[in-house]
Amino acid sequence: MRISIPVSAFVAAIVGFGGTLALIIAAADAVDATQAQTASWVTAICLAMALETAWLSWKTRMPVITAWSTPGAALIAASSGFTMNDAVGAFILAALMLIATGLFRPLTRLIARIPASIASAMLAGIVVSFAMNAAKAVPADPLLIAPLVAAFFLIRLINPALSVLAVLVGGGVLAFLLGRLGAMPAPQISTLTLIAPSFSLSAAIGLALPLYLVTMASQNLSGLAVLRAAGYTPKAGPIVTVTGLVSLLTAPFGALTTNLAAISAAICTGPDVHPDPEQRWKTGPFYSMAYFVFALFGASLVALFSVLPQNLIVLVAGLALLGALANALTIALKDETERMAATVTFAVTASGLTLFGVGAAFWGLLAGLVVLTLDSFKTA
Repeated sequence: MRISIPVSAFVAAIVGFGGTLALIIAAADAVDATQAQTASWVTAICLAMALETAWLSWKTRMPVITAWSTPGAALIAASSGFTMNDAVGAFILAALMLIATGLFRPLTRLIARIPASIASAMLAGIVVSFAMNAAKAVPADPLLIAPLVAAFFLIRLINPALSVLAVLVGGGVLAFLLGRLGAMPAPQISTLTLIAPSFSLSAAIGLALPLYLVTMASQNLSGLAVLRAAGYTPKAGPIVTVTGLVSLLTAPFGALTTNLAAISAAICTGPDVHPDPEQRWKTGPFYSMAYFVFALFGASLVALFSVLPQNLIVLVAGLALLGALANALTIALKDETERMAATVTFAVTASGLTLFGVGAAFWGLLAGLVVLTLDSFKTA
């Protein structure tokens, strides 16, 4: 076996985990999760990804790599007025919708019919606040943050995939040198915490539905595209069903929904992994092994994040989403006939508007679809 197979898998796992763990921490903070609940969230979601990737890669003989929903985490982190119990209820509902989508092909086609411009504008509206908060972190703590921003853009020139991880590690070292770290936590093995779900109409519409939509439109569809671009022909239904089922099982332990990966998958599906496409599925088991390790020490990793300066966490979260923001804006504004509808979607979503207890992502999507429908009469 070529050494490039385990190396590619471990790099994908480290980049995916280290680059966006700050978003999970931010999402947990937004719903007032305790440290134990946050640790359970990280542990359960890592277990979900490990199980999904191992099973799907072995079953399909393709490098089917899964990840947590990064835009979903950003959606939760940008929300307000919801509890951890509400979040768990939303995770369960979103998982049920994913299962239904996988089992009934018309639902998959219906989600695919949402214009890419509208879906991307909604995603951009969700993540733009993180980019802005990262910029605001510079004057708040210039001695710590400014060098890290410079390092990020310099490292991007050499290795974009590792740039966020380098900022996280380098930021931890710099914070230690500046005396900004809290007391280092003792190592601890992870445990799972069962969290009772809470269901309400506002959480269903404001959290569960947007979470499902961004997971399907921004993650699963792009993940399928990565596999197809690498020459594979995956069947969407069974894959989405498996991720939905596993998400349903892990949701009561605080885990966000999981889905097909795009960036991590791109690291595991190219010819650099193995010249023979039929051998690249073997990255799946090694990727799973890495996430089993992350799950084992999830409590320690969450405790470690708790002693890092808050401005550093804000910076890492913002930098991790810059690529997603740039890509979403590009797609949102590409089609001139849909540009106004996409702009409305972006503006409403980014505004943080809340009506009847329902968050801005839903209203942004609805507003964009309404404007797009009205514009269609003009061009008819």
